[in-house]
Amino acid sequence: MIPGKVQAVLDAHQLTALTFEPGSTPTSELAAEKIGCAVGQIAKSMLFKGKDGVFRLFLCPGDRRVDNKKIKNFLGFKARMATADETYEMTGFKPGGVCPFGVESVDIFIDQGLEVYPTVYPAAGTDASGVPITFLQLKQISNASECDVMA
Repeated sequence: MIPGKVQAVLDAHQLTALTFEPGSTPTSELAAEKIGCAVGQIAKSMLFKGKDGVFRLFLCPGDRRVDNKKIKNFLGFKARMATADETYEMTGFKPGGVCPFGVESVDIFIDQGLEVYPTVYPAAGTDASGVPITFLQLKQISNASECDVMA
């Protein structure tokens, strides 16, 4: 079931989440298989904690890895992936289902690598969902700033 705060954003923007059996889309590869799209179209949401103690959410293509050097250059200091507990505490979502909609008090960045796809699919707050959306819509709705942090 799509969390209420996510559903409210979807309704406000006339978007509809695709939903599947529980636990079926926790990775980019499985999500792409379920949705029937390229792995790169999966907009994976990854939370990082900087050396400054601040968490930041990065929306990235599902077929690429984060380049730690690029993250460091972008932020000006090192950052590490958040733990599962930190991710849930900061976003309200478990890893594999992190949705950029309804996340508060966390700056959101969207990697330019997603822009090449006409449609991308972030999770809708569960590990069994995806939201068909354009890069521009995702950027605007999540109030994300563009970045280039992928290898």
